[in-house]
Amino acid sequence: MAMVKRVQEFLDANGVKYEVTPHHVAYTSQEIAAASHISGKAMAKVVMVKRGDALVMTVLPAACRVGTDRLEKILGASRIAIAREHEFAGLFPDCDTGAMPPFGNLYGLEVYVDEELANHPTIAFQAGNHRELATMSYADFARLVQPKVAEFCSHA
Repeated sequence: MAMVKRVQEFLDANGVKYEVTPHHVAYTSQEIAAASHISGKAMAKVVMVKRGDALVMTVLPAACRVGTDRLEKILGASRIAIAREHEFAGLFPDCDTGAMPPFGNLYGLEVYVDEELANHPTIAFQAGNHRELATMSYADFARLVQPKVAEFCSHA
């Protein structure tokens, strides 16, 4: 199985260099980072957040948690909640549940990236399944996705 076709075609069409590497089946971004010998700071994890009835994609380093208080201010929402898998699985029909890549723009979603990840030269992320990791430059990712960058990572 390769990277999700929609993402692969998007990257290829935009002439982006990326690498896809297999890893042992792992489900949390911290486990994947460890299995792949990648810094938890460069490993991007996707956390879906509910703002009212809308879903927003947040992308942050594997070692972080979403600081909901900070994110509420950033999103201008009185209350946000971390979405559960069953609430967003249908948005990513071409991905394994919980392994969606950080390209919310391809799925009609707003994307917020934590500053800590934005300061990293390269990012690694799940390629749409639990067996492969994709790596590319953060600059290319930012150019294609145009995420909003903010500080919402919590090292609790």
